Amino acid sequence: MKLQSFLKTALVTGALAISTSAMADNFPSKPLSMVIGWGAGGSTDIQGRVLANVMSEHLGQPVNVINRPGAGGGVALQQLANNRDEGYTFVFGTSMSVTFGPLATPTNYDVDSFKYVAGVTLGQSALVTGANRAYSNWQELIEYAKANPGTSYATQLAFDRMLIEYIAKQEGIDLRIVPTSGGAGMAPLILSGDVEFAYSGGTHSGYADTGEMPVLASLADDRLVAFPDAPTLRELGYDIDPGDIRVVMVPKNTPEERIAKLAEALEAATQDPRFIEITEERILMPVVFMDGETVHEDLRNKVTSYQAIIEEMGGLSE
Repeated sequence: MKLQSFLKTALVTGALAISTSAMADNFPSKPLSMVIGWGAGGSTDIQGRVLANVMSEHLGQPVNVINRPGAGGGVALQQLANNRDEGYTFVFGTSMSVTFGPLATPTNYDVDSFKYVAGVTLGQSALVTGANRAYSNWQELIEYAKANPGTSYATQLAFDRMLIEYIAKQEGIDLRIVPTSGGAGMAPLILSGDVEFAYSGGTHSGYADTGEMPVLASLADDRLVAFPDAPTLRELGYDIDPGDIRVVMVPKNTPEERIAKLAEALEAATQDPRFIEITEERILMPVVFMDGETVHEDLRNKVTSYQAIIEEMGGLSE
């Protein structure tokens, strides 16, 4: 009887192992959800919807887009941190949400709370100004700000607020900070001349041909594709790399074989003409493919860099 019981247990265990393996091999066997932590119509949403279509073709299942805006992408990530469906739900968003976000506000996640499938795009944020200003480059702007205390700066995020306050401290300038609600709120202020310069997460790409919104500095790790004359912050002498990656993240309990299948679909997407067109020709961002381990290491390094800046500044402004 003991032998029979052992054999029965062994058969059941083997069947479960085969079933589990089959389930892994058949992933995905139902529709997936791509959660985007930004509103509909923005560059992340526009790009994500094309990415979802291409991925669905390679995975053989629909990839449904769900917008969960709020807290600079943080709402989507807080939900992902609690998700347990092992890869059927994933977030497509900006790495800034997971690197700087937890440093700025209390969250239920940090940079090590997720697994990273791949990075597919390099962000192209910038510091911008308007046409016909009294300065034409960054150095001239700094001199102008020194001669004109209270020079106005339009901020959108806690992250760019930290950057500009760090720079102001380094340069010894006094700025008037003007909060705005995204690129739609910033653009009219810059174009009308009501604000001298501003942070732009991508709005400036729409003015690449008209020259109405000149770029003073690149906030990517390299010079911007559409504005190659604008120096990076490191080139300007500031010890910071604020570059952003658009990345796909999954819950930490997602099996590696499922992550590998998602990564294969993402790599195929980075070679698809539709994704390349929307990314490089419409929103003017370079398409890349960065494996998950490389992304995770890069993000950890950025967290360390931001922590050092926050400590040097004595904390973040409220």
